Amino acid sequence: MNSLRRLFGHPQFVLGAREMAQVSPGLAAWGLMTGVAMVNSGMSVFESVAMSLLVFAGSSQLAAIPLLVAGAPMLVILATSFCVNLRFVVFSAHLRPYLMHQSLRQRLFTGYLTADLSYVLFTRRHPQAAADAQGRSEQMAYLAGGLVFNWLSWQSASLLGIALAHSVPTRWGLGFAGILALLGVASSLASSSLRMVSAGVAGAAAVAAFALPFHLNIVVAIAVAVALCLLAETGIAAQGSRP
Repeated sequence: MNSLRRLFGHPQFVLGAREMAQVSPGLAAWGLMTGVAMVNSGMSVFESVAMSLLVFAGSSQLAAIPLLVAGAPMLVILATSFCVNLRFVVFSAHLRPYLMHQSLRQRLFTGYLTADLSYVLFTRRHPQAAADAQGRSEQMAYLAGGLVFNWLSWQSASLLGIALAHSVPTRWGLGFAGILALLGVASSLASSSLRMVSAGVAGAAAVAAFALPFHLNIVVAIAVAVALCLLAETGIAAQGSRP
């Protein structure tokens, strides 16, 4: 309890929450739209609330919902959700030096709370893991501030969307607001030429394969982008090893 009090009272916790608050309106719109989509897809209120609280992955939820409605095979639903969330494997590998001093339970809970923008803001503020206890304390306080604010804002908006699902007109364009939020996340992650090219190729592949059933164009886009990056990195490594 004392450790939590120190964490929440740390100036870096407040800073992390404040910086997350600056980018949360777009994510809140995305969360609201996700809540509306879950109920309108035929899920019960209980199922929608459980999915929001337990899954906490907007893009994966929205990819899975139409597949559930269409009665897609469970293997297809799991494969689609897995591919959509593959980016968190990269996030996890990058965050490993920052979090290995924590217990397994703490790391699992941090992993559950971590989202795209909280990861982006944290790694921008702290590009390197701290080597001393004070530095680690500051980094964890900043990360916790962003994670907690992001989780609260998302869940509040998602639960509001569930409650108002039958009252929110589709002409409000919440889906477009959510797309803009994800574009902001994608743009912030495209920090190198290779990432920009892979994002462009993934987008082109998704459009080209749009006619595939069960939103499998998403799986195709991810596979093409990953394959391109692996080939490019292999070529770059081969050139670097030449005398």
